[in-house]
Amino acid sequence: MRNILNVFILLIIIALSVVSCEKKSITYDKIDILTLPSLTARDFTTTYTDSGNIQLVLTAPLMETFDRDDTPFSEFKRGLEVLFHDGHDVPVASVTAKYAKYVDDKKLWELKDSVVAVNEAGERLETELLYWDQKKALIYTDRFVKITTEDQIIQGYGLESDPKLSKRRIKNLSAIIYIEEQE
Repeated sequence: MRNILNVFILLIIIALSVVSCEKKSITYDKIDILTLPSLTARDFTTTYTDSGNIQLVLTAPLMETFDRDDTPFSEFKRGLEVLFHDGHDVPVASVTAKYAKYVDDKKLWELKDSVVAVNEAGERLETELLYWDQKKALIYTDRFVKITTEDQIIQGYGLESDPKLSKRRIKNLSAIIYIEEQE
């Protein structure tokens, strides 16, 4: 009886070792190398200067550049912040967004999700989608915009403006609210 039990245990051990030695194959999805970013930068700051004067400082938690395509672009999936110095020591304007994309050939910026731009006069533009065409020196959107100035809040749909947000036109104005200072 003891011999039968030993033989039985031996057969179980042999069976388990044979089963565990089977070749297991794992299949992976194909990765197209051309769809991967050619450059990835994390938690970076870039300072653009002209003749030694700071023009702007761009900060982002993640930038991915894709230049193996017909239209190379850089994508900021976790957002960005740009501080415009225009030669001054301190920033004179700024823009933030939770997502951004820059198409190199077109020199076109696309900013999405909680876009906030503040110009030199301290006027604040808020929208969900904003384009900046650097070739045409034009900022535009067809979405809802809210502009807060020192003495009013302007709301509407659609906007065209110069890059400094000083010469702007709201296409479909919906409200102008005047703010009175209380003394």
